[in-house]
Amino acid sequence: MKIDVIAHIQARPETEAEVREVLEGYVGPTRLEDGCIRYDLFQDISDSTKFTFIEEWTSQEALKKHSQSAHITAGKARIGDKLAQPTWVQVAVRIL
Repeated sequence: MKIDVIAHIQARPETEAEVREVLEGYVGPTRLEDGCIRYDLFQDISDSTKFTFIEEWTSQEALKKHSQSAHITAGKARIGDKLAQPTWVQVAVRIL
């Protein structure tokens, strides 16, 4: 069963550039992971501190491996307290 993910990340204004750098660094390695169908990063046009990932995975197992990957783990450590609020992640299955 394919899994879709929408993840919202908001940087503090003074850390926007560093957070963006980390998030951009996720894209290349993630797209090479087994089970990754789509992994796109967006930045809000009205509030540049807001970022969104839209993802599609072949399975929950592939998503789980992604969340434990070295680049994601290292990026989370770099981001640390640079976010304005906790990341909001929705994991869903497409029904139509």
